Amino acid sequence: MSYSFDANLLLYASNESSEFHNRAKAFLMGRQEDSDILCLTWPVLMAYQRIATHPSIFAKPMSAVMAWENVQRLLKLPRARVIQETASFALDYAEVAKSAGIYGNLVPDAHIATILRQHGVRRFYTADTDFKKFDFLEVVDPLA
Repeated sequence: MSYSFDANLLLYASNESSEFHNRAKAFLMGRQEDSDILCLTWPVLMAYQRIATHPSIFAKPMSAVMAWENVQRLLKLPRARVIQETASFALDYAEVAKSAGIYGNLVPDAHIATILRQHGVRRFYTADTDFKKFDFLEVVDPLA
């Protein structure tokens, strides 16, 4: 079995002032012992890097080095793999976007969802309910 998760969980785990910090950090720490394969996507990892270091979003943003070290720790987990677009991405994305009615801010979500679909990843952990638009994903909010 495999799973993936969204940048929002990484951001909550990194932001000690977030009301979700402890739950998100506990969720991520539990991934070290998970027997399932963690499928990471570059769009999620880059979103984390972009947002965690953004001075307009956080009063005390992370340094780019610290945020990247967090990404590197994830990549080193024994059962972590990076998955990415396959050759049929354009066709697959078009199908996902059309069936879910994707536009505007949902475009990055559809990008991630399409990559997951291409690799058969069904379980996706996120606090973002927009991912429920993708009926092929089992969306789980570990913070609820």
